[in-house]
Amino acid sequence: MTLIKSISGIRGTIGGLVGESLSPLDIVRFTSSYAHFIKKKNTFSNTIIIGRDARISGEMVSRIVSGTLIGCGFDVIDVGLSTTPTIEVAVDLKKAAGGIIITASHNPKEWNALKLLNARGEFLSESDGIQILELAKNDQFNFTEVEKLGKYSYDDSYNDKHIELVLNLDLVNVDLVKKAKFKVVVDAVNSTGGFMIPKLLEHMGVECVKLFCIPNGDFPHNPEPLPENLKEISSLVIKENADFGIVVDPDVDRLAFVCEDGTMFGEEYTLVAISDYVLSKNPGNTVSNLSSTRALRDITVQHNGKYEASAVGEVNVVEKMKEINAIIGGEGNGGVIYPDLHYGRDALIGIALFLTQIAEKDISVKNLRKSYPNYFISKNKIKLTKDINVNLILSTLERKFKNEDITTIDGLKIDFNDGWVHLRKSNTEPIIRIYAESNSQEAASKLADDMILEIKKII
Repeated sequence: MTLIKSISGIRGTIGGLVGESLSPLDIVRFTSSYAHFIKKKNTFSNTIIIGRDARISGEMVSRIVSGTLIGCGFDVIDVGLSTTPTIEVAVDLKKAAGGIIITASHNPKEWNALKLLNARGEFLSESDGIQILELAKNDQFNFTEVEKLGKYSYDDSYNDKHIELVLNLDLVNVDLVKKAKFKVVVDAVNSTGGFMIPKLLEHMGVECVKLFCIPNGDFPHNPEPLPENLKEISSLVIKENADFGIVVDPDVDRLAFVCEDGTMFGEEYTLVAISDYVLSKNPGNTVSNLSSTRALRDITVQHNGKYEASAVGEVNVVEKMKEINAIIGGEGNGGVIYPDLHYGRDALIGIALFLTQIAEKDISVKNLRKSYPNYFISKNKIKLTKDINVNLILSTLERKFKNEDITTIDGLKIDFNDGWVHLRKSNTEPIIRIYAESNSQEAASKLADDMILEIKKII
């Protein structure tokens, strides 16, 4: 069993020993740490927003979280089954002290996690996360007396409020999309995207064919929206003669598209395409992380904007976006961040902007993809064991490739003339990620394979 404590929250498998899994006692300890941190940090609100994806363990974890927060003196507003971006929006709308999202994002169904938000509905900074991790080491929490216990309320209206805010964005043209009479297939991996996305599409006049849209947490395939996991939707898009397919992860902050011929649009190109549309209306700067495609840089330059890369992780992307006043940004895993609504990855925003884009261009999804620079990424990973010294691996490789363009703000990125390789320890799984990009899939795979061979020489 696994328990990963990081600055962004706590993530682990359900079932197992305390301290070695996401056990009820670990949930209480970490929730208490967060509550005590928020209490010291915040004076204007006594409310915490919580919500969850459809994981089988979600209700159990949610009950423990809400009870613990109430015991710490906070009022809890439970959004219920919802999405990560919806809960982020709810914190901001309610002017709450913070929020806890109960989701393990793309991890398989045996996992769950607590994602922690600040009063702006954004993920905590590194320094805030470190403080909570330190608090979690201390079991001497001081809980609230009975007269000052918090109150619990349930309010799922934020799901509709979130959709309404998306539809009202200046660059979303609902009337134009309705006229296009699109037909799409949606794979929501039996989580909360299964009701949120069809509802959004209904408002936009889009015919929706549902695939795995029952929010019961029984994931029918690996929930990470990668090509090898999307064979069913690929076939169904062709069978239904749909305009394209929409794929999201369990908490609906990652977005991928399937072209009308069943081929993958490429999750790396979700942000590229939507940024192209936004930049065509409002030129400006963009940000993505070090593991994302060069294509966003190319598109940004074409629109006379400035592109910068951040360390991997939503909080790092957001920090860099604020620093350079970026009008759009995100991550190559299909995460679109559009500050006109909020600073968080949001598949609903991505879908609405993408629909408007192809309706306005009157172009097929396949041809839209062909219009962008053609890069290929190879995504690989090595499972970590106690014997593997990640720091030794990175320092050894940095010395070996010292004559190349090196970046070390997050692991090790090596830029070659014909592509790049990025190696880093994952924040969400006990693995080393090895991503490589080049001008062909074969070249990208070779870059990655060569680097994996170099790693094996070290370990």
